[in-house]
Amino acid sequence: MSLATYIGSNVELPINKELDDLVTIGSCFSDERNRLNIKKHQFTTLYVYEVASDWGIEITEYMNKSRRKESKEKLIALCKLMDRYLKSGDFFELYSCWVGEEAKELERKLTLNIHYFDIDDIDMPEKTLVRIEK
Repeated sequence: MSLATYIGSNVELPINKELDDLVTIGSCFSDERNRLNIKKHQFTTLYVYEVASDWGIEITEYMNKSRRKESKEKLIALCKLMDRYLKSGDFFELYSCWVGEEAKELERKLTLNIHYFDIDDIDMPEKTLVRIEK
């Protein structure tokens, strides 16, 4: 199984076919059914995308240190990317889960400001719905 990370946005985003960036918007592990389940069961937004990378974004103290560091870098890169598309007052949603568990009940909610958060204070295990506001 694979850990997938999804984002929801009310702004349509371009799909990046190149997978050489730290984070790209596109498909990696999920299919259309997985994304429809995320939209139906987790997100409040119009558009749903997968963040394509070799592994999802998950930040917990129980993770391997290098995977946690990589997830922190991905979250920062994703916020920088989304900052270009969002207007003041907009938000995007982020959710990571094992592929096939998109319809399962979320376990936590977290709200962050896109510009002001301490990456070292974030605890964001799988099945956490994160709302990132601009």
